[in-house]
Amino acid sequence: MEQHTGTDGWWRACCYAVNLSLILAPGLSWSLELSKTPPTERRESISLADAALQALKHNLDINISRQTRDSRQADITVEQAKFDPTLSVNGQYNRTVNPLNRPVFGGTPGALGEITTFDQRNHSVTLDATTNLLTGGNVDMNYSPARTAVNQNAASGFLFNPSYTGGLALTLTQPLLRNAGLDVTKTFIRVAQNNASVEEHVFRDRVLTVLATVEQTYWEVVFANENLKVAEAALKAAQELLASNRAKAKAGVMSIVDVLQAEAAVASRVEQVLIADKTIRDQEDQLRRLLNPAEEDLRQDLRLTPLDQPVVTLEPISLQEAIDTAIAQRPEIVQAKKNMESSDLNTKFAKNQILPTLSFQGTMGMAGLGKDYADSVNKNFNGDYYNYGAGLVLSYPLGNRSAWSTYNKRQLEGKNAEASLVSVRQQIIVGVREAVRRVQTDFKRIETTRSARIMAEKQLQAEQERLKVGLSTTRFVLDFQRDLATAQGNELRATVDYNKALSNLARHKATTLDRYNFQLN
Repeated sequence: MEQHTGTDGWWRACCYAVNLSLILAPGLSWSLELSKTPPTERRESISLADAALQALKHNLDINISRQTRDSRQADITVEQAKFDPTLSVNGQYNRTVNPLNRPVFGGTPGALGEITTFDQRNHSVTLDATTNLLTGGNVDMNYSPARTAVNQNAASGFLFNPSYTGGLALTLTQPLLRNAGLDVTKTFIRVAQNNASVEEHVFRDRVLTVLATVEQTYWEVVFANENLKVAEAALKAAQELLASNRAKAKAGVMSIVDVLQAEAAVASRVEQVLIADKTIRDQEDQLRRLLNPAEEDLRQDLRLTPLDQPVVTLEPISLQEAIDTAIAQRPEIVQAKKNMESSDLNTKFAKNQILPTLSFQGTMGMAGLGKDYADSVNKNFNGDYYNYGAGLVLSYPLGNRSAWSTYNKRQLEGKNAEASLVSVRQQIIVGVREAVRRVQTDFKRIETTRSARIMAEKQLQAEQERLKVGLSTTRFVLDFQRDLATAQGNELRATVDYNKALSNLARHKATTLDRYNFQLN
C-alpha cells in the first residue's frame, strides 16, 4: 500500500480546495442570479386595507354567499305570494243537437208525431277571483253571464229565446280550529324571514372569515419578505467571511480548511435565499387567489409589495369585555337564536295540526234573466233574485298519528335548537379566551426573541473580534452567524404571529369589519 508524506497530503488538500472553489463559484453566481427579479415581472404595492377591500368585492366565496342570501329573500316572496288573489277567465261555446222521443217543455210546441230535433246553443263566460285570507280562510267570487238559444229561435215556450242569464256568487270558507288564525297562517312566512336573516349572518360570517384569511395571508407575505432579507444578510455575512478567509489563506496566515468551511456556508445560505424567495412567491399567489383577479391577470408574473408593517405594541385587552363583545356580535349567536325561533314556530304549527278540521262555509249570490245582456245585468244586480246559505264541516282522522308524530318531532327539534345555542355560546367563550391568551403569549415571545437576537448579535461580534486576533476559528464564527439568523427569524416570526393573533382575536369578537370601518349593505 502506497504511503504519502505530510507534504503530499497538504498538496492534495490544496488541489481539492482549488477544484472545489472552481466548481462552487460558478454555481453560486448562477444561484444568485436566480434570486434576482426577472425583467418580465412587474411589482405592485398593496396595503392591508386595499387587500381587504378587493377581497370583499371580488372573492368567489363571498359572491356565492351573497347569491345564496338573495335566494333566501326570494323564499319570503314565495310564501307571501300564497295570499295573492287569483283571477281566471273561462269562455265556452257549446252546441248540442239531440233527437227528441218526447216533448220538452218550452222546446216543442206540443205532442210529438215524429222524431224532433232539439238544437241548443250556449255561449258562456266565467270570471272568477279567489284569495287566501291571513285568518286561514278563503274567499271566492264568481260571475258567469251566459247566452242560451234553443231550436234557432223556433221554440215558442220560452219567455226569452235566446235568453241571457247572469249569476254572481260569493263563497267564504273559514277554518275555526285547524289552520285558523294569523299565527298559523304566517308561520311559513316567518320561517322564511328567519331563514333569510340566518343567511344574512351566514354571509356576514363568510365576510369575516375571508377578511381574517386575507389578514393572515398578508402577514405571511410580510414575514416571507422580511425572512428573505434575513437570509440575504446571512449570505452577505458568509460571503464577506469567505472573502476575508481567501485573502488570509493567500497570505499564508489561514488554512485552506477555513476557506472550505466558508464556501460551504455560502452554498448553504444561497439555498436558504432561494427557498425564502420561493416562499414569497407562494404566499403572494395565495394572497392573489383570495383577491380573485381575472384569470388573465392571475397568469401574469406580478410581485406584491406589502406596505403595512407589523404592530409591535401591546393593545389593552379585557377578557370579559372581549367575551361580551363576541356574544353580542358573533353571527353564530344570531343564527342559533333564529333557528330556535323557527323551531318554536314549527312546533306551534304542528300543535295546531292536531286539532280537528272545523270549517264555516257560507255562500250568497244573485241571479238575473233578460232578453239581452244589458237587461240580464240590470236584473242580476237589482237584488230581486238571490240565494244564501251557511254550514259547518267537521272532520278528524281517527288516531291522527301523522299529526302527533310531527308534533313530537318538532318538539325534539326545538330542544336541539336550544342545546345548539348553549353549545355555540360555550364555543365562543372558549375561543375568545384562547385568542386572548395567544395575543398575550405572542407579545411576550416578541420580547423574548428580541432579547435572544440582541445576545446573538453580541456573541457574533465578540467571536468576530476573537477571529481577528487568532483566538477563534471560522467554524465558530459561522455557527454564531447561523445562530443570529435563526434568532432574527424567530423574532420576525413572533412579531408576525402577534399580528396574526390580533387578527384572530378580532375574528373571534366579530369586529374585523370595524377595524376597516366597513359596513355591509
